[in-house]
Amino acid sequence: MRVIVMLLALAGAAQPAAAAPFVPKSDLWDFWQVGDEDNRAAVDHSRWQALLDRYLVTDHPSGINRFDYGAVTTDDRATLRAYIEQLEALDPRTLNRNEQGAYWINLYNAVTIELVVENFPVKSIRKINGGLFSLGPWNDELISVAGKALTLNDIEHRILRPIYRDPRVHYAVNCASLGCPNLADRAYTGANIAELLDAGAYAYINHPRGADFDNGKLRVSTIYKWFKVDFGGTDRKLLDHLQRYAEDELGSRLAEYDGRIRYNYDWDLNAP
Repeated sequence: MRVIVMLLALAGAAQPAAAAPFVPKSDLWDFWQVGDEDNRAAVDHSRWQALLDRYLVTDHPSGINRFDYGAVTTDDRATLRAYIEQLEALDPRTLNRNEQGAYWINLYNAVTIELVVENFPVKSIRKINGGLFSLGPWNDELISVAGKALTLNDIEHRILRPIYRDPRVHYAVNCASLGCPNLADRAYTGANIAELLDAGAYAYINHPRGADFDNGKLRVSTIYKWFKVDFGGTDRKLLDHLQRYAEDELGSRLAEYDGRIRYNYDWDLNAP
């Protein structure tokens, strides 16, 4: 028993409050790299859109989109489950690249919402885990697509990040936390993916949790530390990325900034 307690204490000590439970490197899973650019078929995301319309709060005074997990009815839980099963039944490798991107983003977000709904009330998604030393559900095999068991980390770090190599992916996948970029109020589709990725970047960077100055010091989301390689790998390239989407005053301050960058993240649940 003493050994277990000591191990738990060490595990806790290794996980400061704002730290990611674990930040995997981008590691391509070749199986998912296949696509068919001649396929013009569009995936039906209407079930997901209906749930967003019903439960996503987009006018919260905080400026952060909130999902009303506690209000989801039994019927709508069934709708969410049916939507996830609908996506599981598809083989996204038959789709063109934009449809695949929308498919994976929506699937990630829908599975995340279902996890929280099933465990609600919970203070943070990090309280939902599948093992003794697990901090969060990201490494749990939760779905199966094309005969492959998948975790949320697989979707983000072995499919979206390495295949698309687009830092805006980080503004699309939502971890159900206040520090995370907004859960979009529209389902991603092959037709709107570029628009929504830009909108997500713009909304996050221009909100204080994305980038903010405090007494002349720049504080940004810890996302930019965890995934710095995706944002150019250096402070200057990160600042260039932020400036690209920043509104005028913020953009001017970012252009001139050459001081230390501080980081912050809030893991509290993004409930109303």
